[in-house]
Amino acid sequence: MGKTIAEKIFDSHLRDEPFPGTRVVDLDRVLCHEITTPIAIADLVWREKDRVFDRTKIKAVIDHVTPSKDSKTATQAKILRDWAKRHDLTDFFDIGRNGVCHALFPEKGFIRPGFTVIMGDSHTCTHGAFGAFAAGVGTTDLEVGILKGVCAFREPKTIRIDINGVLPAGTYAKDVILYVISRLGVNGATDRVIEFRGPVVDAMSMESRMTLCNMAIEAGGTSGICLPDTTTVDYLWPFIREEYENREEAIADFGKWHSDDDAEYERVLTIDVSDLTPQVTYDYKPDCVKPVNEMVGTPVDQVYIGTCTNGRIEDLRIAATILRGKKIADSVRGIVSPATPKIYNDALAEGIIQVFMEAGFCVTNPTCGACLGMSNGVLAEGEVCASTSNRNFPGRMGRGGMVHLMSPATAAASAIVGKIADPRTFTE
Repeated sequence: MGKTIAEKIFDSHLRDEPFPGTRVVDLDRVLCHEITTPIAIADLVWREKDRVFDRTKIKAVIDHVTPSKDSKTATQAKILRDWAKRHDLTDFFDIGRNGVCHALFPEKGFIRPGFTVIMGDSHTCTHGAFGAFAAGVGTTDLEVGILKGVCAFREPKTIRIDINGVLPAGTYAKDVILYVISRLGVNGATDRVIEFRGPVVDAMSMESRMTLCNMAIEAGGTSGICLPDTTTVDYLWPFIREEYENREEAIADFGKWHSDDDAEYERVLTIDVSDLTPQVTYDYKPDCVKPVNEMVGTPVDQVYIGTCTNGRIEDLRIAATILRGKKIADSVRGIVSPATPKIYNDALAEGIIQVFMEAGFCVTNPTCGACLGMSNGVLAEGEVCASTSNRNFPGRMGRGGMVHLMSPATAAASAIVGKIADPRTFTE
């Protein structure tokens, strides 16, 4: 019997099997940010185990509230900053050099096919776009990862999603993953790996694949994952060019992480997206999804473009295509947060930042703040936000606020109209 990519990664990293169905694996990366890691740091200090297993494999960033908004968040940042300095971490990204973790770390070339990656953040599954097993973990697992470089997981079972057809104009990876979640449900992939396959995925950029994998957790998945290919090699080439004679050699090497043709899947779901329309969430769960035409005209108070789901340069380009030469509605606050300094600089060089500002958007520094309702765009009670983020839980962006999830194109169109709008009306 063949193996899935997740099974191959686990087999190659296996440290121990203490119980049936439980596998302890060696870690290639332990990622850290200032919201969840300080708790682990404090406990390690209290236990007199203030050590790191490998200072080159731990990557840390201040990204959720940056710059700090009050004494509490400043203290969280200081704990992480002091810890990174104390252990001489090779890669620590402080204010001015920081960015949203799940955009910044891939951009720096830290994630590779076949890697095992953990972080105290549920959207760590984003990094599976590179053919890695990447999962969000709790404080205890994060502590062990920092100290020992290992993590325990249940033996991976995989749901395969085959995405066929040709994605229509005006629809994007965000629409695909929202539709997939609506089919699976928020618990449909609990404790499972979601393997994204098919010609639509093959044709996607790395940015789009990261969007797919980013929201695997919204269906309950431990990790989303794509098979590494030419697109993966092209993205990583600046970081791996010294390791291979040429790109073809790298592509062939990464092929060892492909799932076997006779691999066993717990479930295979086939979706044809040829007739897919832009998708929007309603209510307070990520699987509450409707076609945009059923949501058109819903008033919004704020439009937010950014986050680890849709704050990359590809996303900003898409939104700018809709916004160029137009103004957002007087009733709407528009906020855009490029996910990293590089993305901000690229958008600036391409004139995209100017497009947003001329349309009436507030352009902020890279930050996660608005997405989790901590800073840079918190909603008041009763307000509604059209957002390119990944969660629409009650109070996610502010107590009593409502969040509708959508693509950057749909968000941009909604900003112009002041209500949820179909982006295709601006591109046809």
